[in-house]
Amino acid sequence: MILLGFLAMIIALSTHEFSHALVSHLLGDDTAKRLGRLTLNPMAHADPIGTFLVPMLGALTGVPLIGWAKPVPFNGYNLKYQKWGPSMVALAGPASNFFFAFIYLMLLKLCLEFFGLSFANLLVIFLLTLVMINVSLGIFNFIPVPPLDGSKVLEALLSHPKHRRTLYALETKGPMLLLLFIVLDSFSPRPILGTIIFAALRMVFSLAGLGYLGSII
Repeated sequence: MILLGFLAMIIALSTHEFSHALVSHLLGDDTAKRLGRLTLNPMAHADPIGTFLVPMLGALTGVPLIGWAKPVPFNGYNLKYQKWGPSMVALAGPASNFFFAFIYLMLLKLCLEFFGLSFANLLVIFLLTLVMINVSLGIFNFIPVPPLDGSKVLEALLSHPKHRRTLYALETKGPMLLLLFIVLDSFSPRPILGTIIFAALRMVFSLAGLGYLGSII
């Protein structure tokens, strides 16, 4: 179970970062490609702490720790769309998580309802884990606080010079505030982030006709 969870996290992070690199390349910037990031190879995106240590600690302790990979670099001045280009590159990551969550969900439905596999089957467990991790990463990265992907959308919306102080405060204090929120929320009896993610998962399972999965997550 620990290895399956760890492998699912590696796959989700790799597709997330690859999608950033792909969209930046399609929009005219080859920075990520030149640095070897336009690939699904996990080692090209791996961060020693975020990709290996944190997910393994989460798997071993049962604490829902979301890992991360090395950010994909890009030059916003090379992008086809100057204002919204960075937002498009940023949102490609969580969008890929939701897309692959749908693919894995359909495969899970096929395994359960067509092939009749049980929840004791490793493939079923792996696909279920992939769905849960991808949905979790997608939602988490939409938070509009640096260094998460949602912050790029906020930067585009607050691009007027009068918002410069607000953006500066977010860039300098945002990461620390985000870390504080994650720590406090993880130990809360009713975690906000966990509640949102599990509600989203139950809705996704219900829409796929697998509503009964909501009772086992």
